[in-house]
Amino acid sequence: MDFFQRQDQARRKTKRLVLFFGLAVASMIAMIYFVALFICSYVGMRQRFAFDNGQPMLSLWNPGIFLWSAIGTLVVIFLGTTYKTMALAEGGSAVAESLDGRLVSTNTANPDERKLLNVVEEMSIASGVPMPKVYVLDNEDYINAFAAGHSSSDAVVAVTRSCMTKLSRDELQGVIGHEFSHILNGDMRLNLRLIGILFGIFCIATIGRILLYARSSGRNQNPLPLIGIVLLIIGSLGVFFGRLIQAAVSRQREFLADASSVQFTRNPAGLSSALQKVGGYGSRVYSPHAPDASHMFFGNALGNPMFDLMSTHPPLDQRIRAIDPAWDGKYQHLSADNAENLNLYRTPPKPRPAQPLPNIFGTVVGGSIFASGAMDEPPVLKPHSILPKLGNPTPLHLKYAEALRESLPDNVKAAAREPLGAAALIYAMLLSNDENLRTTQVAEIGKRFSPDVSQKTGVLFPDVAKAAAHAHLPMINIALGALKQLTADEFEKFSQTLDWLINSDGKVELFEFVLQKIIIHHLAPQFGKAPRVVIQYYSIKPLVPDCALLLSALADISSENAAEIQKAFDTGAPYLRAPADDLHLWPREQCGVDAIDAALNRLAQAAPQIKKNLIEACAYVVGADGVILESEAELLRAISDTLDCPMPPFLPS
Repeated sequence: MDFFQRQDQARRKTKRLVLFFGLAVASMIAMIYFVALFICSYVGMRQRFAFDNGQPMLSLWNPGIFLWSAIGTLVVIFLGTTYKTMALAEGGSAVAESLDGRLVSTNTANPDERKLLNVVEEMSIASGVPMPKVYVLDNEDYINAFAAGHSSSDAVVAVTRSCMTKLSRDELQGVIGHEFSHILNGDMRLNLRLIGILFGIFCIATIGRILLYARSSGRNQNPLPLIGIVLLIIGSLGVFFGRLIQAAVSRQREFLADASSVQFTRNPAGLSSALQKVGGYGSRVYSPHAPDASHMFFGNALGNPMFDLMSTHPPLDQRIRAIDPAWDGKYQHLSADNAENLNLYRTPPKPRPAQPLPNIFGTVVGGSIFASGAMDEPPVLKPHSILPKLGNPTPLHLKYAEALRESLPDNVKAAAREPLGAAALIYAMLLSNDENLRTTQVAEIGKRFSPDVSQKTGVLFPDVAKAAAHAHLPMINIALGALKQLTADEFEKFSQTLDWLINSDGKVELFEFVLQKIIIHHLAPQFGKAPRVVIQYYSIKPLVPDCALLLSALADISSENAAEIQKAFDTGAPYLRAPADDLHLWPREQCGVDAIDAALNRLAQAAPQIKKNLIEACAYVVGADGVILESEAELLRAISDTLDCPMPPFLPS
């Protein structure tokens, strides 16, 4: 199953979720109707309904009572769902903070937090996913974790304090790989929708609990506690249905995430050991909001349910044996009293000196990361080998990510992990090679943003200028984690200065434009500057002009020869699976950045299968001459990223 099939499967599960939700609501309406029918017949409300000779006419069908029961139930559920959905609009951060999560500073010096961030950074580089925010649940003593967000732009990875401190690096890598698979598989969006929808169902029980404690203000008997008891019972039915829905949606996804983590890290022992420690120590989460998010956690957050049918996770022994058939059936037990004193889990790793990438990575689309010379011969990448890698990082990607991160100069790594330093790093990537223009650009950054950022930009430029093109996206991925911690005012200045800098030399190269689009695409939702992308197009027909425009722009940068440009376009166009009569090469003067920007915005709203065909067509356009150059490869990755299709770095076959 490829990346796009997994995205489609997550979307189909959303439809199934709506079906389950509808059945639960219908059941609750039916119960409330029969209770209301009983109350209206026997608690003195005769005057509001039909009578026969002064006696209440008891009937199993009363349209008036049914209408008010349905309206009342739907209004309560709708308001509850709307409220919770709006509360979660911020994305994964809202979930983490509701569980008392603490945002880990990207430049932390704490050894446990640094270990956690390093693992997440490596996963980010290897998968092509922007660096998510990282949270720690300091008040939770057991081992657990989750990933949450509407998309990779607002994703967070959160771990409990014990998960961070009690797991070794390999075990933590297995857990984080599991959570990254939820990001890549489209599970996060489904899980957030599930929280919002189920909250509406749970509201019936909440209202019942409130009415149960209502006091009478007169001599007449107060019926509200009785109504509260009834609503609490009915609400409990809603809670039951809600837990069933959570279990139905999440259980099989956990097996898939475990398998993806093992495939990613190629270290089943790490994940198996982490699950064994979960079994020996526990994964319970005691936050009052844990039940709402129980389906999102790495391990069972609510303890063992009475019935397996209600469990949001498969049995732990089944998960372990699925990845480690030789497991002896014994869990690894840790004492809660002395676990904090175990130096085994708290000893910081010895720092490793920066080193060039291993020889195997010298063939990665353009030499080592800070190679001084060009390659003797362009690497040959086959277009048909690119698409299967999308959303499917391998252990080789993970090794590449670790080596690349370690090869970065210390000042570049330090800048990428601090908000204003990350802004300076982005600016340094875009400075002109012309010294006079560069001096003007640096001075203007000081006026438009801040003198400190301007100075740091100038200091970073020599090291950034040495970086090979394939290092730019990884550096941006790391920097995005820190940039998300800018204030709203700083983000406004950053984005305006970024736009000026790209246009300051009087021309905008396609790669510069796409880099800017990646950065703003992932940061704007954090500051409420962009609406959330939803699927609007399920057919490629209305998007054919946009696809043709993008393919034309890619063909134009591959050559100056008109015949070769036409050949490149014609090579990729058939992979769109669109009517040939509607596809034609656009003139270069019509392929400006404004037109490309509008096209990419519409294409981002396409269904996964359309995006798959488009990215495949783009790969064949840039590879029409049999060679995909480093700049072309990174441009392809950048375009894929703007469509929320994270593409791992290109590695040798």
